Order: sequence, then C-alpha cells, then structure tokens
Amino acid sequence: MNAPISTRSTLARRSFLGLALGTAATLALAACGSGTPVTAGGAAGGTVKWGWALPTSWDPVLSSAGWDVHDLSLVYAGLTKLNEKGDAVPALATGWTYSPDGTAVTFKLRDGLSFSDGTPLDSAAVKKSLDRGRTDPKSLVAPQLVHIKEITAPDPQTVVLTLTQADYQLPNLLAGKTGMIVSPKAFEGDAAGLASRPVGAGPFTLSSYTQNAKAVLKRNPGYWDASSIKLDNFEIYPLPDASTVVAALQSGQYNVAQIPGSQVAAAKAAGLEVQVIPSLVVAVLDINPTKAPFDNPLVVQALKYAIDREALLKTQQFGFGDVSYQPFPKGYVGYDAGSADLFPHDPAKAKELLAQAGHPDGVELTITTTAAQGLPEQLQAQLKEVGIKTTIEVIPAAQATQIIYIQHSRALFTDQFAGRDSAPQAFQVLFGEQGLMNPGRSTPPELKAAVDLVSRTPLDSPDYPKNLQAATALAVRTMPNVFLYSVPRILARQKSVSAIPEFTVVQRFEGVTAP
Repeated sequence: MNAPISTRSTLARRSFLGLALGTAATLALAACGSGTPVTAGGAAGGTVKWGWALPTSWDPVLSSAGWDVHDLSLVYAGLTKLNEKGDAVPALATGWTYSPDGTAVTFKLRDGLSFSDGTPLDSAAVKKSLDRGRTDPKSLVAPQLVHIKEITAPDPQTVVLTLTQADYQLPNLLAGKTGMIVSPKAFEGDAAGLASRPVGAGPFTLSSYTQNAKAVLKRNPGYWDASSIKLDNFEIYPLPDASTVVAALQSGQYNVAQIPGSQVAAAKAAGLEVQVIPSLVVAVLDINPTKAPFDNPLVVQALKYAIDREALLKTQQFGFGDVSYQPFPKGYVGYDAGSADLFPHDPAKAKELLAQAGHPDGVELTITTTAAQGLPEQLQAQLKEVGIKTTIEVIPAAQATQIIYIQHSRALFTDQFAGRDSAPQAFQVLFGEQGLMNPGRSTPPELKAAVDLVSRTPLDSPDYPKNLQAATALAVRTMPNVFLYSVPRILARQKSVSAIPEFTVVQRFEGVTAP
C-alpha cells in the first residue's frame, strides 16, 4: 500500500476527541497551521510566564516524565507534529510515503533547516539523532523504536526508515518526545550537557535555566514555522501549592498556569480566564503483581471493585473529567465502549473476591504516593469499607521514578499517565515488558499480539478502530493497572494573554500573544 499519510482524508477515522474539542476548534485550527495567520487577539510579542513543571531533563532521550514533552516541545521539533485532533501532520518533514508493504517510510525534509546552534538540520543529522535514541544504552525511548531496522539518508533531504515489520504508527510516534531531533554537534560534543542545555530546532531556544526554579526561553527566528510564534519570550516555573496558584496569577508571578479543579471557581471569581482542555492524562494506580498480595489476581480484582471512582472524581477533580476504566478518554479512537463500566463500585463483590483469595478478614496494603493528602487518603477510606487496611507511604517526588519504575520496589503507587502520541506507544509504556509504568515487567502473549496488529494496521484502514479497541479491551482485562478518572488540562490565564490553543496531546503556544 502506498499511503501518503499526511492527507487529511483519513482524519475522520484517525482523529479523537473531535466532538469534545468542538468549542476549541476554531481557534485551534487557526493556530496549528504552517505559517497560517492566527486569530489570537492582541499584538505580537510579549512574554508568557507559565506555571507548569520543569523537565526531569532537557534531553528527550533521557527525559523520564511524560509531562516533560510540553517543555521539550518548546525547544525541539520533530519530523511531524500532532494537530489539535491528535493526527500527525508535517513539521520538519513536508510529508512522508510508505512502501506498499508498510515496511519502509520515506520522509522529505524542508529546505534550509538548521539547529539553534547554527548547524544544518539535514537528513544526516536526522539519522544521527534518531539512531542515538535507538541505540544509546541509557535511552528511555529505545523501546518505542524497536521496529526501526535501519535509517538511511540517500540525499540531504531524504530520510528512509526501514522497518522490521509493517508499522504505520511512525508519523504519530515521531511527533513526540521520541522523535525530537537533537543537534548531533551537541550530543557528540557533550551529551551530558543536554540535560540543561538543549540544542534543537524548535520555536524557542533556552537562554537560561535554574534547576527546579526557572527556565527562560527566547523566540527562535530560525524555526521552520516561525511566523506562527508571536511571543518573544517564554518563561517556565514550577507550580506552588494549589491553594496559592490563583493568587500567584493575580500578582503576575505567572500569567498562565495549570490549576486543579478545586481552584476553577476561585480563578473565575478573580477575573481570570479558564480553559478546560481535554487531554490524554488519566489517574491510575500502578500495581506490581510480583509483590504480595497482588501476586494473587483476585486481590487486584477486589481492589478494582472496591474503589468508588465517581466519588474520587467529584472530590479530587471537582467533577472535571470522566470516570475511567481504561487508558484512553471518551472520543479517542482507542476508547473501548465495552469497557466503559468494567469495574463498577461493588463493595460486596470486592469482599467476596478477597475471601476467594484467602483473605476473608481483609488484607493489609501500603499505598505509596508523593503526597499523602487528597487521593491517597480518600482511597484509604474507601478501601477500609471492604476490609482493606492501608498504610500511606510518602516518597519524594524527585525519587519516585527511581523507586517505583527502576527499582520496582513498591506494590501500589498513585500516579497519572500523561498519554502518548501513538496508541501502541501508550501500550508499550503502560503494559510492555520494558514499559516504564509496568512494574511487573510482564505482558500476556495475546496482548502483545493485539498491539502488534494495531501497529501493522494502516491508520486509514477501516479495521484500525476495531483492532485498537480490541487491544484496549484485552489490556484492561489482563493487566493490573487500576485506571480511575481522566484529567483535563485546566489552564487559567490573565486576560491580557490571548486564548491558548487547545492541543490535546502536547500543549503548544502557536499564535499566543501576551504583554
């Protein structure tokens, strides 16, 4: 099959959240084009001070948090990017073409591309950058690139990815952190320096960085789509306590910030604009099934039935979002309607399952978390009702990845999954044998086969939704992850900042203006 994936004729089948994004469509469509005039109000220029989170690393190959992609996308660009519906569209590449059997994909680069260090961004640079992601011993993106057999650069503007099998997810996959192109001069000269001194070809360049405190960026005039970037400067700050973020917005410490659902009313009362942007983020309990008592699947099932997700959504999110039993939100092509109410709150059934598991008088658990208040405490109260006695263990957020996902030393952890650019990529992270958020490091053979079929299915095939939803249904029935509720991105901003484009997967700021 020869499929130029950049065509928009396939959007109806491939896109997600189209209905949910309806109110945002006008702005987002205007803001995501290639140099297309934008509709954002106000004059060009200015500075956005964004209250969000600073990255674990500015090196996309070593970044260990899904949230980092929002920061990294400010300084890096990929061959593709995702539009407001989550579909891959051209970026550094003008387009791409698959071989008839789907085992090779050819990207054509734009003319005159360069990195922020002034070196050319040609096919040789793309090959080196992607090869580093595939082969660096410390790479955290390598498991997502296993289907790439070889990368060649037959001429300066052509990149050919030869695959070990048909994989039609590459354009989506390369739109995110996995496909961010890094200057070879930077990583060949001082790879360790990328952690704090990124060199990419994105809309901004990092001019100063204080770890855990502040990042200052300036507009990159050499960005391939520089006309869509109206801001001169961009600053990123870590968020304060949720109870003080509105005050920080009012004082001008930030002029755009992520706020929790609990602060929406206060933000509006303070005269701030609030946007609730659908996202792929979902609250989840990570379970290590190699550790007791979760080595008994019946205990895992009991936990799933013991939790009152509606109550969690109401209390923890103030109703923003949806109850979820799966990794994908309603409206996404991979959302399985048959799993919409898979583990309803049923205390009696939870007790019955515990008894079958040999715990008629209940069981004791430890909930590991980075903040005791809120979700862990509510879970503790809910689980007590079915005889599950819990202890809450708080670990430093900075050590969570090491303790939970590298050492695999805890049985139950409260977390959020930030979603991924490609659905099989999300499966790999959550359920893959090398998946960061799969502490048990095991995957049923039938699930691996189902995800493999998804990768082999062209995105514009009528079979794609069916195959993807089947993989979702299988995953939520065979894997221990306990999904709780979706988490929209809630952004509050001063009125002097124009509306923020509502990109579902990666928050970008095309067309945004500020004082």
